[in-house]
Amino acid sequence: MSCAPAPGDALPPHADGMRIGLLGGSFNPPHEAHRAISLYAMKRLKLDRIWWLVTPGNPLKDTGALRDAEQRRAAAMAMARHPRIDVSCLESVIGTHYTADTLEYLRRRCPGVRFVWIMGADNLAQFHRWRNWQGIAAMMPIAVIDRPPESFRALSAPAAQALARHRIDERAAGDLAMRTPPAWTFLTGLKSSLSSTRLRNPDGTWKV
Repeated sequence: MSCAPAPGDALPPHADGMRIGLLGGSFNPPHEAHRAISLYAMKRLKLDRIWWLVTPGNPLKDTGALRDAEQRRAAAMAMARHPRIDVSCLESVIGTHYTADTLEYLRRRCPGVRFVWIMGADNLAQFHRWRNWQGIAAMMPIAVIDRPPESFRALSAPAAQALARHRIDERAAGDLAMRTPPAWTFLTGLKSSLSSTRLRNPDGTWKV
């Protein structure tokens, strides 16, 4: 049984019982590390699909050089090039700017889907600055992908310390989607130094 479509059909294909990873970001621009992280998470977490959620803009970052969401979505679709990676501008459609609000919407809209929030170690390092980060951790399991050299800073950050007792060994990562939150794991072994910031010129144009 599939969930009802979101406004503007912004929800990608899904059905009750699916394990779906959520990777949010500005994708300004999208790059190979986004794809590598997704394929790695899909394998390690035993996910059915990955959704790239193209955000209207990160409240913690300067959005002055941000391209139009549809441009970024089109570029992300071209970069993803995988039948199990879907790209959506859901947040623009439903009018959310904060991850907590987006995840709450998805939980209500798709109660039968097993979602996992995916983020890089660089985001874990500042997770305590996110709006209602404790609520995010309580809503769905989280998979953090190691992004050297951020490892130490991320694991010693306030959010990681506060959630330390809910961390599961990465050897059990295949069961993360079925865990009752709060539950999170730190996945090592994927090495990539690519970032969207490094792929932008000083004037905000893309180098790729």
